[in-house]
Amino acid sequence: MDLALDCSFKSFNQTEEQTEDISQFLEDSTFALSAAPDPTEFHKNLDLKYNKGTTTLGFKFQHGIIIAVDSRASMGQYISSQTVKKVIEINPYLLGTMAGGAADCSFWERYLGMQCRLYELRNKERISVAAASKTLANIVYGYKNMGLSMGTMIAGWDKTGPHLYMVDNDGTRLEGTRFSVGSGSMYAYGVLDSGYRHDLSVEEAIDLARRAIYHATHRDAFSGGFVSVYHIRPEGWVRISRDDVYKLHYEYKAEKGEEY
Repeated sequence: MDLALDCSFKSFNQTEEQTEDISQFLEDSTFALSAAPDPTEFHKNLDLKYNKGTTTLGFKFQHGIIIAVDSRASMGQYISSQTVKKVIEINPYLLGTMAGGAADCSFWERYLGMQCRLYELRNKERISVAAASKTLANIVYGYKNMGLSMGTMIAGWDKTGPHLYMVDNDGTRLEGTRFSVGSGSMYAYGVLDSGYRHDLSVEEAIDLARRAIYHATHRDAFSGGFVSVYHIRPEGWVRISRDDVYKLHYEYKAEKGEEY
């Protein structure tokens, strides 16, 4: 298991001048929009159809939060990668997931990481999960109908306990006990809902998440690759495992005594 690294979150040694320089840089930075009088109408007229697919899930239980994702990047029938890292490690206590456009999710969640770090420097305490998710929702709402494609989860542990939020590209923000996002989410929900209990042990929760993602990859052609599982605890997040779905398929078949 790979423990969370907090190389850039160890202390508050930055001077006020350095903090102000970072703040000014972020305020001066702008995200380029389409060169059109009204970017919203421009994107509507394009009638863009996104070819995407993934499976991500997260749920709360008595020992924290479990996050699990696949690793396939696809564009319609074309599989571009089997090893995409779909969990963004925002800080040692916060995780974000990627579903939708890989570039959109990666860019804005890493930008959220910068904002969370600035909050930490200014206030001398970690940002809450609610504030982090609201920050992301506010950012993407400003680009509503401009072509973003995002279905993310923001999960973490703060001084009020574990929290799990879902944020999409319209700025919608929901808190819940379990979510699954992506083209394989319906398959994952089937497994997740049948085995979910709040009083699951850590081992049971990890196994449930792994099986849910595996079954989604088995039925959804746009999900696959590897199943990565993370556990968020009071001490921060920890990566539990990363398993090839090909190997999991034969393991689960052998458990049932079925032929390959």
